[in-house]
Amino acid sequence: MAEALILDSEAVNALAHASERTVLAERARAILTVAYERRALVRVPAPVLAEVCRGPRFDAAINHLLKARGIRVCDLNRDIAQRAGGLLAKAKLPSRHAVDAFVVATALEFERAVIATGDPDDIRRLAGSNRMVRVFAL
Repeated sequence: MAEALILDSEAVNALAHASERTVLAERARAILTVAYERRALVRVPAPVLAEVCRGPRFDAAINHLLKARGIRVCDLNRDIAQRAGGLLAKAKLPSRHAVDAFVVATALEFERAVIATGDPDDIRRLAGSNRMVRVFAL
């Protein structure tokens, strides 16, 4: 199995809108560079798109990012959805944290994963003590 970098909503927005989020974008680009150097897969869980996409007029930067850099969208399937629900229950978090749970559940699909996130506290809480997942705060 491969190593992966999983991008959450803030990481995707930072990379797609770098001129508006300069500091976050620099951090996100740095972790992306390391991922490419390590030949890690770079993935965005499909539910993240629900947080960052707002229609064709606004999505050009997101679509460009997803096409130009080898970043792939991971589809949401039953296993990931049920794992995310279990993570929410274990962390005692309400469903408003579902997208964060989908991010962590997607990371758990890989042998090792780093999650680039603007919400490190909730992501760490959901990941628990899992050694397969590391969190990189933007």
